[in-house]
Formats: sequence, C-alpha cells, structure tokens
Amino acid sequence: MSTDRLPASALPTIRQLQFLAALADQGGFVRAADAVGVTQPTLSAGIKELETVLSAVLVERGRAGAVLTPAGEEAAHRARRLLGDVEELVRAARGAGAPFSGTFRLGAIPTIAPFVLPRALPALRARYPAVRLHLKEDVTPRLVDALRARTLDAALIALPYAAHGMDTEIVADDEFLFLAPTGHPLAARNDLHPEHLENEDVLLLEDGHCLRDHALSVCRAAPGKLCADVGATSLATLVQMVAGGLGVTLLPRLAADGGAAAGAAVAIRPFAEPVIGRSIGVAWRAGSAREEEARLLAVLLREAVFAPKANLSA
Repeated sequence: MSTDRLPASALPTIRQLQFLAALADQGGFVRAADAVGVTQPTLSAGIKELETVLSAVLVERGRAGAVLTPAGEEAAHRARRLLGDVEELVRAARGAGAPFSGTFRLGAIPTIAPFVLPRALPALRARYPAVRLHLKEDVTPRLVDALRARTLDAALIALPYAAHGMDTEIVADDEFLFLAPTGHPLAARNDLHPEHLENEDVLLLEDGHCLRDHALSVCRAAPGKLCADVGATSLATLVQMVAGGLGVTLLPRLAADGGAAAGAAVAIRPFAEPVIGRSIGVAWRAGSAREEEARLLAVLLREAVFAPKANLSA
C-alpha cells in the first residue's frame, strides 16, 4: 500500500527543533546553547543538520550574530507548537489523569500577581504537593501569545478580554476605588460617582496594561474629558504619581486591600455605588490538555483568596 509519509531520515529530531526554538528566543548561538544546556558547536551543528533535513537556509550568520531567515522564522514558529504538543503528551502520560502532577506553567499580569499569588501558591502546593510551578509575569497580550504557543498552561488575567482560541473562567469581580492625594476635596464625599471626576486628570497605566483599558471604559461612561495623557509603568508608580499631586486614578480593590498604596500620601474612597471595573479570571488555550487543572485553579482561587472570609490585607 502506497503512503505519502516521509521516511524518518527526512524528519527533524525533537532536539533539532529545540535548538531552533532556543535560537529564535535567545537571538544568539551562545545564549541559545546555554538555554538548552549544550555547547555552542553542538547547537550550531544541530542547526546545520536541520537545514540539511529541511533543504532550507534557516539562519543567516554574520558578525552581528544570528538572524533567522523568513523560512527560519516560520520553522521556529511551527517548532514551538510541535514542542508544546510533545510536552503535553509527556505530561498527560506521566500524570495518568492526576491533576497538577508535573510542571504547571502559570502566567499572571502585574496588577494581579503580587496580590493573589502569595496567597494562592501555598494553598496550591498544600493541596497538590506534586506540582512544580513555573511562573511568568507579563502583560495580557504576551501571556495570551504564550498560551497559544503552549509555553504557558494557564494565566491569571483581568476580564473581559477578547482573545480568539482562549477559554476563561471568572473567579471574582474587582471594583474600582477612587485614589487621590491626601486632602483632595473629592475624598471627603460620601456620594462619590464617576461623574464627579469630570474636571480631574485621571492617570492611567501605559499602553499594554489591560487595567488601562478597563479604567478607560469607566472614564468614557462619564461626561467630560477625564483621562490624562500620562502613562505609568506600574501600579506602584501610579500611586506615587497621585501622591505627588499629578492627578487622581482608579485603583482596583484587590490592589488596595493588598497594600498597593500603603505608606503613600493618598486617600482611598469607594464610590457610592460599586464600580466593577474588571473581573479576575483564569485563561487557558481552548482544547488544552490542562483545562481541568485551569478550572481547578479557579476553584482554589475562590476558596483561598476570594472567599468572603479571606482578608487580602493580612
């Protein structure tokens, strides 16, 4: 019976694909060799062998370093996906259905990670002692890309967030609080509404942070020009900018209860009617073999971090 399958000798090895993915990620032979634990000549030879197997030039070598050709970029992209599939196969076989029985790669955005992970991770390890965690903190678009590339198994992000091919589960709602310099007139109001910010400069995080988009949605719901063209790189910077009198901002209760404004010359006030600025959720790649664990993580977060009795400021 005829077949269109290529012979094994015409297929790249897993190791060669690892070498190419490492070279694409690290941008140089020395760093790539260190990343995969081989010598530079070994990695270079492996890339050469891969080019022979594929009958394509994958890397342009020069004094400036290694640059992937268009064929190399495409091959590296496909290599990452294949390696992710292989890793999932190994984890599924080793785990034999037991959740969190191996390495679990978890991402989290900077406006969630420092306020949730310190409480969630000890609970996760206590419930699943065999788990080995690999953590990555980054902005949402890059975490979603990592989920798609199978280099992350799940991520803690703020919802809503539109991302094709992702499944999510909401863990808890997170309301926005008003943050202003100490003594600000609005901090004395008991009937505070977003409309009261009409004449204020509302400071935001820089582009790339989903919290910026959620805050903008609140700003746009009220009349007037609310949001200032000032972007902070982190919540800590944002709090200090407010303390310095540059404006006011909207601070998630999760961060406020977690001490994000502790010691700063600022006042924190709730709105008269809670303003739900975002939801905290777990995201994973649709169809992932780690879906059960992602959902179990959502359950654990509700119990260990967001249960009514939990005190985030503790």
